[in-house]
Amino acid sequence: MRSGITSRARRALGEDIGIRRAGVRDTKRLTRLVRASRAYEGPYAPMVAGYRVGHDYVETHRVFAAVGETTDRLLGFYSLILDPPEIDLMFVADDVQGAGIGRLLIGHLRDEARGAGLSEVRIVSHPPAEGFYTGVGARRAGTVRAAPPAVMWDRPELVLPVG
Repeated sequence: MRSGITSRARRALGEDIGIRRAGVRDTKRLTRLVRASRAYEGPYAPMVAGYRVGHDYVETHRVFAAVGETTDRLLGFYSLILDPPEIDLMFVADDVQGAGIGRLLIGHLRDEARGAGLSEVRIVSHPPAEGFYTGVGARRAGTVRAAPPAVMWDRPELVLPVG
């Protein structure tokens, strides 16, 4: 598998990183990662305050977790919906952002999407994450308007080529 993890990050983490399919046993950790994300502080906090990644979610969606290979520490995850093709969730633990975990997850996502016969994947991005997605090759496709009370702000819509 292609690795975007820097050698500096690998040393800091003290282990190699792998990506595996998330399962029911991961749901509490996935939920904690979502709710603890600093990207959702302040005005964005209500969006994740009661959010839960449940057993049914990981059983019915393609959810993949980046984990430390010796500790099984959850470093990040994504969820890919195939029909229509879209990234539903993507989170990286705050303390490892900038270490290449997100890029590693995007590389894995591209491989999964390509293997499923997709040519591109839609992303409705959290506004502060738009720069990350454009940095990995996504292009702006539009704006998804706020939908109160669930989402109180407009969000960038992007398309990520997978080929």
